[in-house]
Amino acid sequence: MTSILTNSGAMVALQTLSSVNNDLEMTQNEVSTGKKVGNAKDNAAVWAISKTMESDIAGFTAIQEGLDVGEATVAVASAGAEQIVDVLKEMKQLAVSAQSENVDHATIEADMAKKAEQIESIISASQFNGANLLATDVDGNGATSLGVLASLDRVGPSGTPTASEITVATVDFEADLDMATSLTTITDPATATSALADIEAFLSTAIAGAAQLGADASRLEDQGEFVSKLTDAMKLGVSAMTDANMEEASARLKALQTQQQLAVQSLSIANSAPETLQQLFR
Repeated sequence: MTSILTNSGAMVALQTLSSVNNDLEMTQNEVSTGKKVGNAKDNAAVWAISKTMESDIAGFTAIQEGLDVGEATVAVASAGAEQIVDVLKEMKQLAVSAQSENVDHATIEADMAKKAEQIESIISASQFNGANLLATDVDGNGATSLGVLASLDRVGPSGTPTASEITVATVDFEADLDMATSLTTITDPATATSALADIEAFLSTAIAGAAQLGADASRLEDQGEFVSKLTDAMKLGVSAMTDANMEEASARLKALQTQQQLAVQSLSIANSAPETLQQLFR
C-alpha cells in the first residue's frame, strides 16, 4: 500500500544511506590515518590495551637510552682497566730486570715511578658522564656502585610496573692499586724481588677487576639487545591491534562509495513515488 502521508520506502532508503555514510566515514578515516582503532569510540577495549602498551614502549625506549649510557660508562672503565693491566706488565718486566746486580736501579726506579703515576692518571680519567668505576667514590657523592635501569616488570593488565636495575660495583683501583704506599722502592736486587711480589699482587687485582668490568659490559649489552627486541615486538603488537589493513580498507572504500551512489538513487526513487501517485488523480 502506498501512502502520501508516510513514505516507508524513503524511510528505508534514508536509513540505508545513513548507514552507508557512517561506514564510509569510518573507512575514509582508516585510510587517511592508517588506524582502524584511532580513539576509544572505535573499540574501547583495544584502545585501552594499546595505550597501556604504548606507555610501556615509551618506558622501554627510555630504558634503552639509559642502558646505552651505562654500557658506555662501563666500557670506558673497562678500557682503563685493561690499559692498567698493560702498564703493570711493563712494570713487572722492569722489576724482573732490576734483580740483576749490574743494572742501574735508580733509573729503573724512576721508570717505575713514572708508570705508577700513569696508572693513577688512567684511574682518574676513566670516567663517563661523571661516573668512574675505577675510583673509590663512583659519582663524587660516596656511591660505590652504578645502578642502571634495566627493565619495567608488569603483572596483570592494570598492574603497576616495577623497575629493576643492573648494579655495577666499582673495582676500586684507587684504593687497591695504591702504589705510593704499597710498592717497594727498588734500590738493589733484594728490593727488586719485593717490588716484583707487590706488582704480581697488583696485576692479579687489575686482571680480576678488568674481567669483572668486561662481564658487566657484556651483561648490559645483552640487556640492551633484549630491550630493543622487546620494544620492537611490543610495537608490532600494538600495530596488529590498531593499524588498518590498507588494501582491505581501500577495497572497502570503493565498495561503500558505490553503495552510497545506489542508496542516493534509491532515496530519489522513493521520494518520487508520491508524485507518481498524484498523477493517478489527474
